[in-house]
Amino acid sequence: MKHLSKEEEKELLPDNVILLGFRGSIAHNTYIPQNDPNSIDDKDIMGVCIGSKESYFGFERFEQKEKKLKEWDSVVYEIRKYFRLLLKSNPNVLSLLWLKPHLYIKMTDTGKKIIDNREFFVSKKVYHSFNGYAYGQFKRMTHFKSEGYMGAKRKKLVEKFGYDCKNAAHLIRLLRMGIEFLTEGKLYVFREDNHQLLSIKRGEWSLDKVKAEAERLFKMAEEAYMRSKLPNEPKYEKAEELLMEITQGYFRSW
Repeated sequence: MKHLSKEEEKELLPDNVILLGFRGSIAHNTYIPQNDPNSIDDKDIMGVCIGSKESYFGFERFEQKEKKLKEWDSVVYEIRKYFRLLLKSNPNVLSLLWLKPHLYIKMTDTGKKIIDNREFFVSKKVYHSFNGYAYGQFKRMTHFKSEGYMGAKRKKLVEKFGYDCKNAAHLIRLLRMGIEFLTEGKLYVFREDNHQLLSIKRGEWSLDKVKAEAERLFKMAEEAYMRSKLPNEPKYEKAEELLMEITQGYFRSW
C-alpha cells in the first residue's frame, strides 16, 4: 500500500487482519488510472480480521470497519460476519478467496487456511446471489437520477452516455462470473475479458447492446443453474468447525 504512512494504515485498517486483498476494479483487471478522463475508480481493498477479546467475551460489538482515505476505500470484516456472508454466496466476499496471488496484500497462515478450505462455501446458491446483484446493477444502470452514491465526475459520464457505464460493466461481469462458477465451481475474479468490460465502462457500447447481452446472459445463467453439479447448499458444519478452530486457536495463543 504505497504512499501510506504507518499511521494512515492504522487509521484505514483494524487490528488483527489475517487476510487482505484488492477488490473491485483492480481485482477484476478493469482499473482505469486516475489520470484518465473517464476514471472514477478508487483503490478498493477487502479484508478479514479477528476481533478483540472484548468483542467475543465482553460488551464490545464489532462486525466490520469501513474507511475511505485518499484514493483507498477499505472494508474489513470480523471473521464471524465474513463467514456468514460467504455462506450466503455474497459475490464480493467470495471473490477474496479466488484472487491472483499478487493481488493479496496480506495473507497470514490463518488467512491461507480459509482459502485452502474455500470449497466449504461452494454451492448453487451463487445463482441467486450473483443474479440478484446483477439485477440490482441492471436497474441502477438507468434509474440513477435520485442516487446519492455518485460523485460529480460519474454523474457527468452518465449525462454524456445516457446510462451508468460502470453499473453496466458490473452487470455483465457478475453474470459471466456466476455462469462460470455454476459450471466450474470457481471464480475467475481477474478477468481475461477485461478489454470488453473496459469498453463497456468507457461508454463504447450502446445501452441497447448492453441490455441485449445482459438478457442473453440471464438466460445462460438459468441454464447453467439447471445443469450445475454443485451442491445445493454450502458445507455449514465444516465452515463452523473451521471458524471455531481459527478463533479458538487465536485466543489460546494469547
